[in-house]
Parts: sequence; C-alpha cells; structure tokens
Amino acid sequence: MPADRLSHVKDEYLPSEKLDLAVEVARAARRPLLLYGDPGSGKSSLARYVASRDSLRYYDHVVTSRTTARDLLWTFDSVRRLGEAQVSGADIEPARYVHPGALWWAFDRDSAASSANPHEPYAEWNSGRAKAGAVVLIDEVDKADPDVPNSLLVPLGDRRFDVSDLPVGNREIAEPDSCASLVVITSNEERDLPAAFVRRCVVYRVPPHDRQALRQIAAKRFPGSRFPLDHLTDALLSARNSAGDDRRRKPSTAEFLDAVRACVTLGITDTGHPGLGDVVSLAIRKDPGRENEDGG
Repeated sequence: MPADRLSHVKDEYLPSEKLDLAVEVARAARRPLLLYGDPGSGKSSLARYVASRDSLRYYDHVVTSRTTARDLLWTFDSVRRLGEAQVSGADIEPARYVHPGALWWAFDRDSAASSANPHEPYAEWNSGRAKAGAVVLIDEVDKADPDVPNSLLVPLGDRRFDVSDLPVGNREIAEPDSCASLVVITSNEERDLPAAFVRRCVVYRVPPHDRQALRQIAAKRFPGSRFPLDHLTDALLSARNSAGDDRRRKPSTAEFLDAVRACVTLGITDTGHPGLGDVVSLAIRKDPGRENEDGG
C-alpha cells in the first residue's frame, strides 16, 4: 500500500466506540487484539486505521495454510544459500540469508534495518516514523495450522525472540518497554484457535454494520458524492436477511462499498437509473443468473 494511501485511511474508516475501546484495552494490557467477524467487516482495515490515525509504523502478514510461526519472525533463504555455496565452493555465513519478518521489524527496527536484507515493508511510510511505535496486522490467523498460534505465544507475550540463524550473541530481538507495538490479529473462524492463544489476547467481535453505520461509512468514504444511498443500504440489509433462507453467503460491508463506488463511478445518482439493479445484483447479491431467472 503506498504511503499516500495509508495516510488517508484515517479519513475513511469509521470504528465504533466499542472497537476504539478494544484497541485501548489491548494497548493498556500489552496484549494482541484478536478480532472475530465476517469477511469484509473491516477487521483488517482497523490496523491500517490506527497506524494512519496515530502516525505509527505499519507492518502486516497475511496468513495462509502454508504459513509457519517463524515466517512472522524471520525467513531463511536456503535455496539461495545452497546455490551460492555451490558456485563459490565455500560455506557462506548464514546471516546473509536471513530476512526479517513483520514482528522483527515492529519490535526492533534498527536491527532489522542493519541486517543483510534490510528491505523494510511500507518503507516510504515507515521511514518518517522510525522512532514511533508500530502496528502489526496478522491477517486471517485461522487459516494456519493450530501450531502457528501456539508457537507465537512467547514472542507475542514477551515481545522478544531469538533468531537461531544469526551468530550467537546477536540472536535476541526484543522490543523496548517504552515503545509497545499494537498487534492486531484477525480471524474469520474457519477453525477454532487454541484456547491458550485466545486467553492471551484481548478479544472483540466486529458485528455486522447496521443501517446507521452503513450510511455513515458510505458518507465518510465518498464525501460530496451523489448515489442512491437508501436503495443500496436496503439492498444490502435485505440480502443479508435472506441469505440464510437462500443458502447464500451474507454480503458484507465491503461489497456494499463496492456497489457505492460503482454507482459513483458510473454516474448512477438515483433509483431511476436503469443500471442500478445490475449494480446491486453484481456487487451485492453476487448471483446475477438467479436474479434473471426470477425476473429481476
């Protein structure tokens, strides 16, 4: 994400008072903030919002089924090391192939920047905030093997870890007490997280946005623009309410905003526009074939 885009998140995101409180509790307790909620509910955007609002450094890691806990701390390029060792015929220093991960950058930016691979994520944004604290997003942790959250208990709890691929004496990465990072972890609840991991987090469930919140979010994201707000809001709430009966996935706030953006871009300003129904079908209901069969 470019620095100018990150700087604008604070003007576009609208957290509830309870979500703001959850952030402050996590900071005060020095615990990760674990966010549950439906996909598209704005969980991931919270981390970028806090970094933007408070002018903090920002790092993220999107979890997949292949993610290991060490990936968030550092990675080791064994393929490159093997290739260069075969060419040179010498045993090359392992530290040359160590790449700092998101938590390393957050906890100890100076040591990450002085490593053999000092390629900082979001460098343009972070370079002007070198002495500031950091926000780290660990996105969709439920996609990982259960061993991953368990293996992060000590690094997240103690805010320190050892990089075993570095020489003895230079292995410890530790966050100073004066500069605590906010770690935001999201889960779509595809699988249960280990109880020990959940106990060590501040937990908040992001509820679906109601009518008032949807209107406020749209107005903040598209200030001064004309679009059929009431119609789009009604369409989302209707599709959400009927999703269970139709055995379809509930549409999210993100899809509602896609529909708003489409209307703004296409010049659909009122309910009389012939393209409005198609926008709702394509962006919110996501079932245009069924709509046509039903005569919609």
